Amino acid sequence: MVIGVDMGTTATKAVAYDVSGAQLASASHGYPLHAPHPGHAVQDPELILAAAYAGVREVVASIGAERVAGLSFSSAMHSLLALDEDLAPLTPVVTWADTRASAQAERVRASAEGLALHRRTGTPVHPMSPLPKLIWFREQEPEIRTKAAIWAGIKDWVLLRMCGALVTDHSLGSSSGLMDIHALAWDEEAMRLAGVRPEQLPELVPTTTVLEGLTEEAVAATGLPAGTRVVVGAGDGPLANLGVGAVRPGVAACSIGTSGALRVTVDHPAVDPLGGVFCYALTEDRWVIGGAINNGGVTLDWVRSQIARGPAVPAPAAEGPAGDGPAPEAAELPSAAELLDEAATVPAGSGGLLMLPYLLSERAPHWGSTTRGAYVGLTRGHRREHLVRAAVEGVALQLSLVLQSMRSAGLEIDEIRATGGVMQHPLWRETLADALGAPIGFPAQHEGSGFGAALLGMQALGLIASIDVAAEMIPVATRQRPRPADAAVYASLRPVFDQLYDALLPANDRLLRLAPSLPLDR
Repeated sequence: MVIGVDMGTTATKAVAYDVSGAQLASASHGYPLHAPHPGHAVQDPELILAAAYAGVREVVASIGAERVAGLSFSSAMHSLLALDEDLAPLTPVVTWADTRASAQAERVRASAEGLALHRRTGTPVHPMSPLPKLIWFREQEPEIRTKAAIWAGIKDWVLLRMCGALVTDHSLGSSSGLMDIHALAWDEEAMRLAGVRPEQLPELVPTTTVLEGLTEEAVAATGLPAGTRVVVGAGDGPLANLGVGAVRPGVAACSIGTSGALRVTVDHPAVDPLGGVFCYALTEDRWVIGGAINNGGVTLDWVRSQIARGPAVPAPAAEGPAGDGPAPEAAELPSAAELLDEAATVPAGSGGLLMLPYLLSERAPHWGSTTRGAYVGLTRGHRREHLVRAAVEGVALQLSLVLQSMRSAGLEIDEIRATGGVMQHPLWRETLADALGAPIGFPAQHEGSGFGAALLGMQALGLIASIDVAAEMIPVATRQRPRPADAAVYASLRPVFDQLYDALLPANDRLLRLAPSLPLDR
């Protein structure tokens, strides 16, 4: 069996799978995401390493070290870490959620080189990726830049500690904004902009590369023998496609959790002419093209907590002339299911109300860093259920723009597989199918990036012939087909929704400049 080690933004999970896809043991350990300054989102690399060690150790204790054929890794994408000459961390892990490099990203994106960089590297010029972050360090932290011997990602550093090798897989390399996806080499122009030299970056290797043996530290921390093989692995986005069986051309994976994404596996790298999608490696001959959105289930969470409180319970009649009877009870907070049930009672289109769900700014397909959320078309006639439905529709319409960009890149998408906690409610499933205008299959189980890492490891170690077996291991349990009338409503709203991004951009830019003088709280 193979242990998939999935290093996410909030936790690292280790899961053991056999070659049939059966899950045999798992363990998860969390760690905080720190925001010491506005726009910063960083983590302690030692805590992530400790979480990986602890998870593997617990799984090994459960199944027995002798049964482990190897480890295989998945990692959150776009992380950046400066290392000194002794390969010790100089900085915290700068995560994908860190937006401090917004000004640098916007400047490069607006330049003549911006779109060309995107097409060569497969990575949108956006503050999430290491390229703008490196420019930020060059401009804002010159002392760290001078001391930094190596710039790496968190998985690179964890593998260095576990195996003694400093390498970056092609998947995470292709999400850095620094790798030419056509040449599978570090891009000279990107390195020039970032102010780094090739020797300051880890060696690029295929995702199926096998590292032979563990360090003494790793042996002591995991309970595995020194000769245990470790597969370098890939980014969590491409591996999520593998984890739901979307491994063949034409089959897209859609996920909506806190955020969301839509990705399809192809056999060669490509980016649409307008740069609306990313392109990241899975293996040497498998690439994942698509887009991630910042605002998925978090949109409904915000609507529920901030503007959808139920009516207060009426107070009893006043007692005596002073009217000092018992105080009214606080407003009750309805459940998400209750709000969605309410929202399902109003027609598609929410009575002409659109929500741009950009509460956490946004990524695909526009990849701007200054956009903000908005309700547009609001009238006195709109009720709570319209506001809720418009939030769900906004997320679905944003994903439909991603799908539109994927098709503009020349992709044929015949099947969509969707996962995510929000998909338990019919309104989410129906709205997504209607907005995308395509049938959506919901797998019987969602194993995720950890399972994808394990499958990739099984192929690399010769335990399975091909990762294509994922399609059979994860069958579709139910399907949601688009309803023609509602699909037509969303088709008519999509261009309006899309145009609002550009229409509101000047106002959003001005508000961003005014933000320091407009605090949230008194």
